[in-house]
Amino acid sequence: MQPGGSGNPFEGLDTHQREELNSLYRLGYPRGDEFMIAVPMGQIWLWTSIADMLQREDADYFENFWTKPGYVGHDNPEYVEKDLIDVTLKVAKVVKAIEILKSPEYAGPEYDRARPMAGMMAAKHGDFPLAIEVKGLDRGYRLGAGVKVVTGAAAGRQLYCMSYGHDVLFCDGHGDANLLRFTGVEVGDEVHINNRAFLAFCYSYRHHLSDDPSCDFLKLDGVPIYPQHDLPLQSPLMGVAYSGKYDGKLLWVHHTHDASLWPPQGLVYKRAVEQAQGPEGAAANFQLRWVENAEHVPPNFLPSAPNRATSTWLVDYKDYIEQSLVDLCDWVEKDIHPVPTNFEFADGKVFLPASAKERLGIQPVVSITANGGAKTNVRVGEPVSVEMAAEVPPGAGTIIGVEWDFDGQGKFPVRGEVDGSQTHLRLPATHVYDQPGTYFVTVRVTSNKERDINATARRITNLASARVVVSG
Repeated sequence: MQPGGSGNPFEGLDTHQREELNSLYRLGYPRGDEFMIAVPMGQIWLWTSIADMLQREDADYFENFWTKPGYVGHDNPEYVEKDLIDVTLKVAKVVKAIEILKSPEYAGPEYDRARPMAGMMAAKHGDFPLAIEVKGLDRGYRLGAGVKVVTGAAAGRQLYCMSYGHDVLFCDGHGDANLLRFTGVEVGDEVHINNRAFLAFCYSYRHHLSDDPSCDFLKLDGVPIYPQHDLPLQSPLMGVAYSGKYDGKLLWVHHTHDASLWPPQGLVYKRAVEQAQGPEGAAANFQLRWVENAEHVPPNFLPSAPNRATSTWLVDYKDYIEQSLVDLCDWVEKDIHPVPTNFEFADGKVFLPASAKERLGIQPVVSITANGGAKTNVRVGEPVSVEMAAEVPPGAGTIIGVEWDFDGQGKFPVRGEVDGSQTHLRLPATHVYDQPGTYFVTVRVTSNKERDINATARRITNLASARVVVSG
């Protein structure tokens, strides 16, 4: 699903895996952001933060999943058998945040996904006990597994695995568990590792249908295919309806690659406003904008892929939010209506027009080719010709910056020449690779509504990449 790939996310999956991934997409998970499914700041973080609440409020579901017809755990245990973990083990080591950052023992790529979280924790308290090492966990799916301390000073604390490397489990939880993690845990204490609840959670979408159209594929003539349970009452993230009732103006900014708050959530609120305030009221008081290539958090909070820095496929959206706040003030104080982003939504996906004039909004539209295509194959030492194109939507200012990253490191060391006056441009570049491998050449384009090439704020970015496969 990355640039220059096959575009087929189902390659290599069995029938059941294909069906489940298809369901995930139809429910609105952002295509092109599959990397975030198992990343600590993605869906796994959502589970660790609400797992206790879900099991408390919907205990029947988590029991029925394993014991009653109509649920995968009962009807098709073979689908989850190889993933199941239910074992009590002793803590071999308590791992501190600073160790993940400094110790050679944890320098391998298997710890990359946990490193951003370790960095945040170490900034507050380097000795913070972020993880434990256990021995004997030789099977099953570790992410999402419950890790409950059963002996020692911290007995009773419930945590959940949000990342791991080898036998080291990085965990989080709700309330005090989130604040304490493995504080008070000692070597030799026992922990119960059990992922039955998480495996049930992976199928909970079938059994908790809302009235949202994205759930219609799980119904026939309005009747749910699977046994149903009430939606959780305390978490809007899990489908509780918005009222759409408010006084004043609302400019809703949503991200196309948000793995925590999927794009359809923006449409859920849009429909709620239209139902509560009517078409005219919604047009007068609500506006929706999309930030292309943005996640729930900025790229520097996310781990990178082995051969590609996160900042080469995701943008930092903070300046977009800042500009939208300025536009919201102008809307309220001067009655200057903010420009929306035009889009279509089908099969769980947001489609943005390819041209800035059609798309509108405030973000530049960017494209790139390598030797004329999305992918090129070259040999070591052979020049690669790349060309970028960018266009700023009408009224959104001019292009004030063009940066190139050729090796996937995310440093963007090469700058294109711009004078801050252009609303659209094309720039070529040439690069030679001296080592074989797969590279993603990326161009990052910045615009500013005030046309200020020296602007230090409200710098709106977007990017595009092409794949270069270099052989020896």
